[in-house]
Amino acid sequence: MDVTLVGVPIQTGAGRLGCEMGPSALRIAGLPDALRDLGHRVTDLGNVAPRPFADMPHPNAAVHHLAETAAWIETLSEIAYRESASAMPIFLGGDHALSAGTVAGMARRAQEKGKPLFVLWLDAHTDFHTLESTVSGNLHGTPVAYFTGRPGFDGYYPPLLASVDPTRVTMIGIRSVDPAERQALKGSGVTVHDMRMIDEHGVAVLLRDFLSRVEAANGLLHVSLDVDFLDPGIAPAVGTTVPGGATFREAHLVMEMLHDSGFVTSLDLVELNPFLDERGRTATLMADLAASLMGRQVMDRPTQDFSGSFR
Repeated sequence: MDVTLVGVPIQTGAGRLGCEMGPSALRIAGLPDALRDLGHRVTDLGNVAPRPFADMPHPNAAVHHLAETAAWIETLSEIAYRESASAMPIFLGGDHALSAGTVAGMARRAQEKGKPLFVLWLDAHTDFHTLESTVSGNLHGTPVAYFTGRPGFDGYYPPLLASVDPTRVTMIGIRSVDPAERQALKGSGVTVHDMRMIDEHGVAVLLRDFLSRVEAANGLLHVSLDVDFLDPGIAPAVGTTVPGGATFREAHLVMEMLHDSGFVTSLDLVELNPFLDERGRTATLMADLAASLMGRQVMDRPTQDFSGSFR
């Protein structure tokens, strides 16, 4: 397929510097060549930048870099919408605040196509804070709340031209949730599978159920992969490490199943902080996972029907 790589050197949403080097690290780790080797036609837009912005104070004194983050969201929403017209956009981050823009743009594309957008959130965190509820002020904790239409962003983040129905958002790998987020998630409709669910049922069962819903609705699927979805023992290059994450094989299985489904229309690779890496192994793993999602496999396999049979 046609694939567009978009470098997003945003680090305004995080609490530690270094994410702005993420796009370069993913390129150096061989992601563009890996995609070409799989037969995809790859266009790399290089690293993009937000529009000029003015200061934007907020009553929550903890919030920082609000204006710059809002400018990034506006820019990325337009890029996601534009590039998805003819290619699969892959966004190379950069911190997770970028997903507020990429998902908003993909939601607009899905609305134009008359299809529902589903979001698979692979992360240790739910990122369901509003500007009022965040205690840290780190805006990489707000994208899901924003693109699902929670109140509290008006006048600060760009107006949403299309939102994502919370019942179409599934989170896998969750293991760190703030009290305000936990309360907000109750009754929200968002499906949250923490690591205990993976331990009890296995990641394949949880993902298969989600993919069945995407298939039944004939939906589009955006995947947002945060480095801290992975266990820090195999992926140390992230400023928000939480022990007990997905294993190497669990992560690859998720990517392989996503490829088999054929539903994925856009992808975020976020929170890679090369400053915290060990000889580039996290960047290499993230590039390998993206390659698995895009079709790399050991053996040819029949495409699985998520009702349980094969076709």
